Amino acid sequence: MPTALLDVRNLRIAFDPAAPAVDGVSFEIDRGEVVALVGESGSGKSLTARAIIGLLPTAARPTGSVTLGGAEIIGTAEPELNRLRGTRIALIQQEPQTALNPVRRVGWQLREAIRSHRTVSAATARALAIELLDQVEIPDPARRVNYFPHQLSGGQKQRVAIALALAGDPDLLIADEPTTALDVTVQAEVLALLDRIRDRRGMAVLLITHNMGIVARHADRVLVMRAGAVVETGTTHSLFDTPTHPYTRSLLAAVPRLPTGTPVTPPAGPDDDIVLEFTDAVVTYPARRTDPEFRAVDSVNLAVHRGEVLGLVGESGSGKTTLGQVAAGLVPLTAGRVRFGGHDLAAVSRRELRRIRRGLAFVQQDPATALDPRLRIAATIREPLDVHGEGTPAERRRRVLELLDAVRLPATLADRLPHELSGGQRQRVALARALALAPRLLIADEPTSALDVSVQAEILDLLTEIQRELGFACLFISHDLAVVHRVADRVAVLRAGSVVETGPVGTVFTAPRDPYTRALVAAVPVPDPVHRPDRAPRQPVAV
Repeated sequence: MPTALLDVRNLRIAFDPAAPAVDGVSFEIDRGEVVALVGESGSGKSLTARAIIGLLPTAARPTGSVTLGGAEIIGTAEPELNRLRGTRIALIQQEPQTALNPVRRVGWQLREAIRSHRTVSAATARALAIELLDQVEIPDPARRVNYFPHQLSGGQKQRVAIALALAGDPDLLIADEPTTALDVTVQAEVLALLDRIRDRRGMAVLLITHNMGIVARHADRVLVMRAGAVVETGTTHSLFDTPTHPYTRSLLAAVPRLPTGTPVTPPAGPDDDIVLEFTDAVVTYPARRTDPEFRAVDSVNLAVHRGEVLGLVGESGSGKTTLGQVAAGLVPLTAGRVRFGGHDLAAVSRRELRRIRRGLAFVQQDPATALDPRLRIAATIREPLDVHGEGTPAERRRRVLELLDAVRLPATLADRLPHELSGGQRQRVALARALALAPRLLIADEPTSALDVSVQAEILDLLTEIQRELGFACLFISHDLAVVHRVADRVAVLRAGSVVETGPVGTVFTAPRDPYTRALVAAVPVPDPVHRPDRAPRQPVAV
């Protein structure tokens, strides 16, 4: 009779006995099966995965049963767990930059992983390391085995992290948000690689993610977690077609999607409404030691009109963030011109630039690092008013309360510190601070990439509502095409510092002209299993 590879029964993890972080979770994973564990931050996904691999924090108190191939994990001594890790079960972490040792060559790290599980000579370990790099499709593995992590791209670093996890030939691979830090095309390549490795080796995969598009394309079954409990489970097709739990339905409803059908082209704003304009903009970083000269922005011509949201999309290194920094006067142009409100930013004095910057505002990617942890929320929002000497203290206090109300936060949060707020609340505070001086231009650099899907939807809806109400222009920078489609009027696609395509967002995403844009659109995971690649779900394997 078939036996599950992994069997989790009534798993409960508590830091406080009265409020368990994971409460009564039960599920199985068969050999060769991909099971997705989805839910928002704090739902218990990662804690469940840590219990399976025996890496819970020391303060955690697990009960229940977790068996892998019949071997119990809960309560097992560390030496025995060390024998299971790598050989029976392995983990791919979210951020390859932190998973790899920056001062050791890739080959050294792979050899250490290999020799920790088997006794082989140094020459054999090196040959196996090159073979692993070849299996994860690293180009020229015999040369790149001698690279340091910083010499590899983000996608190549994640491939090395996968190779490290495969070094002991595990039966179960836990992939904890394995592509969150990657561009959409690289993400698609890495996930397709995992599918090929799964099919070739017959491994089971526990895929932890908040991206429902990835779930639809790659998972056989789905478990939805909320507040430490599994609220719904089913095959990928059944869960997407007929979700039964309200929370599952809300998760699916919050997922941004690219448009289909015939786009409607909105009229462009008149020339005299231009707030920000790039003319033949070039940014070149000079050569340093062994690094050659690098052109981050190459002859860019773009304009943002009053009341318009212009999306900037492209992969890492395409020049998106550099353009945003140029617009704010933080990075000088090597050639060309950038004008804000009719002023050439390179030609004005420092005093005049300071005055002009009153009309500019930034919303950064991660609110946890964008807010001063020592300042209370009221002081954080008030800071731009204090710096520019706007109004009396009483007027500033009133303005803070107005801004809190504008971003749908209660006034009671004014006296709290950032760590006392959720991620979505912190991003609302960052938006309130950005709006404090009533800017003409808001530069939003990946403002929702660190947020859960439902919180992301709330922030995007809020940003759209406030932007329409106040009429400011917005430069919205993101690698997520579906998010850009949700908020932007027009979009510019960047590659290697150049604009390869621009136009109304519906037109560009439904009928892209440039091959690179078409590749970006094709790589976006569609949150519907009907559109998944032609690959039948794996059947349970008898043991």
